Amino acid sequence: MQARSLVLFPLAVLPAWLHAQTTPQPPEADGGALAPVVITGSGSADQRWRGAATVDVVDGRELRDGQLQINLSEGLARVPGLVIRNRENYAQDLQVSIRGYGARSTFGVRGVRLFVDGIPASAPDGSGQAANFPLGSADRIEVVRGPFASLYGASSGGAILLYTEDGGKPGELRAGMAAGANGLWRFSTQVTGQTGTTETPGWSYTLDVGKFATDGARPQSSADRSTANAKLSRAHEGGRTTIVFNRQSAFALDPQGLSRSQFDASSEFTAPQPIQFNTRKSVSQTQAGLAWDQALGNGHKIELMGYAGQRRVIQFQSIPPGAQGAAGSSGGVIDLDRDYWGFNARWRLQQEWQGGQLDLSAGLAGDRQTDLRRGYENFVGATVGVQGALRREETNRATTVDPYVRASWQKEDWTFEGGLRRVNARYASSDAFLSNGDQSGGVDFEGYLPVVGVRWQLLPQLQAFASVGRGLETPTLNEAAYRSDGGAGLNTALNASRSTSAEIGLRGRNAAGLWNATLFDIRTRDEIVSAGTIDGRATFSNGGSTKRQGLELSAEYGMGSVTLSSAYTYLRARYGSGTASIPAGNRLPGLPEHQFFSQLAWAPTFASGIGGVFTLEARHTGSVFANDANTTSTARAEAYTLLGIGARFEQTTGVWTWREFVRIDNLTDKKHVGSVIVNDGNSRFFEPGLGRSLSAGIEVSRRF
Repeated sequence: MQARSLVLFPLAVLPAWLHAQTTPQPPEADGGALAPVVITGSGSADQRWRGAATVDVVDGRELRDGQLQINLSEGLARVPGLVIRNRENYAQDLQVSIRGYGARSTFGVRGVRLFVDGIPASAPDGSGQAANFPLGSADRIEVVRGPFASLYGASSGGAILLYTEDGGKPGELRAGMAAGANGLWRFSTQVTGQTGTTETPGWSYTLDVGKFATDGARPQSSADRSTANAKLSRAHEGGRTTIVFNRQSAFALDPQGLSRSQFDASSEFTAPQPIQFNTRKSVSQTQAGLAWDQALGNGHKIELMGYAGQRRVIQFQSIPPGAQGAAGSSGGVIDLDRDYWGFNARWRLQQEWQGGQLDLSAGLAGDRQTDLRRGYENFVGATVGVQGALRREETNRATTVDPYVRASWQKEDWTFEGGLRRVNARYASSDAFLSNGDQSGGVDFEGYLPVVGVRWQLLPQLQAFASVGRGLETPTLNEAAYRSDGGAGLNTALNASRSTSAEIGLRGRNAAGLWNATLFDIRTRDEIVSAGTIDGRATFSNGGSTKRQGLELSAEYGMGSVTLSSAYTYLRARYGSGTASIPAGNRLPGLPEHQFFSQLAWAPTFASGIGGVFTLEARHTGSVFANDANTTSTARAEAYTLLGIGARFEQTTGVWTWREFVRIDNLTDKKHVGSVIVNDGNSRFFEPGLGRSLSAGIEVSRRF
């Protein structure tokens, strides 16, 4: 399949046109002051065409139409360079990496920055969650790859930014439901509109509430989640005020992974330990944000944004009671209570200069998280899976205060842009449970992140672009919590990894769309790697140098009622210098060398007032190693190709619109490893993907 993908892809690229980066859209605002954007103006298709940065955009309708609208992974397969997998385990969130960054994460997202309406869904230490992305009210998602992603701060190997819709006139009410395999269902409602009159508009509003639940594909994998998102915005003379609010609550059982032999025996199996200990996770999170921007005249503008929130997590693990007897053990139950807040203050200047358009900005961004972290034994006497004695109690803090500058100057044929961010990150831990050793301590991470880029218009419909920059990835608080030699206190010997990233490419467009081809090279030193488990504590160290080199191709071609979309990624990710435990030349775990997506969509002509689209999809993922040692017999997931078909319809009568969809994924019922748990201490690396599955849904909307 790998060779076939390389042959077939150019057939789609040569005549045709990139979809993800690329679907033409009308010019629009850059997201308001809530946008964390230092790559300004990225919401406009014309600005993306004129910029040196690699910014892919997926429209909100594409995220929703014909989809379950539960996981971010549903609509982003067509973005090259991005690996995003639904692990079929809602206790651990999605698995996300961009050009190899973030692949080592065993839970949540790290190494890739997440934002919703400008508010970080990533903590200052680089860990994040994609579960609170409101797909039902998304206007668009922007995926930033390459050197310019580092301008979002430390641990920004890439960035994923979701912007919700702005309400307007006429208003719209949408209500929809969907159902799928394994008892999965989703119900959601969105309301958008605007107060006032057309002549004197008032507040624009967007409200999105939803709930989903599933029995799970395996024993011990049921889950449910409720979300609510609201946005209010109002324009005033020369500026805008925006208020956002988000609430999420979730509960999920954790089926954990399977060993090689267990997966080979059955992909619907769950190991005994998760069932015995009733492994599970509950999450509640509330946050709010306020943004304000004001034009000052002569092209000057000031933008201010602040946010605050609270997150509570309780998680039961399957650590055996015997392993918790060691003095250094923190137990088998995690109890986390997090308060967080942050701000972004920016001055911006936009004006004509030297025959071109100058866009200059400077600002200060700060974030802080305070975690009250407790650990308990997961047994009482002979009963396991219940909260027992306290084994850990400490307060962890991560604080960042980063100044940054960015400049862009563009003419019709040229764009020069660059930026500089100074990372200042401080971790501190105050231990209140000293019987297992004093875990108190502090560590600082700092560095300069410069980036420069250029775009050159070769022909009216063809341009070249290139950029180079430096990045810095800090360890998360979890990764820095324990010393790799088993001693007490923060792991002050664990350094941040530092990288130099470069890319060069071509992109073109015509009336049918756009296409893109990019080569990239990333050199990293002090890569953060697993150092094993000591007394139940996961420890980390620096694993020498790595190289990530690759090619990204993506295109869309339209011929009348037929559209062909394709995306291909080749990623060669290897350890360079290696260590005593990781031989030089080993592949980085969690990363396929080849990834391919193709979709053929046919939109035939129906009767008046009825629209429909039929789709055929193919997704190929290359083989993946699950550990640094690249153990072929027990830690290698084979390559696979999945096929899917779908149909969606739309009918409009007056103010009412009905939309329906049905789709079948994994049409051939291919047994495959959907994702891997990197460097799992029990060698239960494999998380099975779904077999053949049917899903369907309906949505009704009304304008008012």
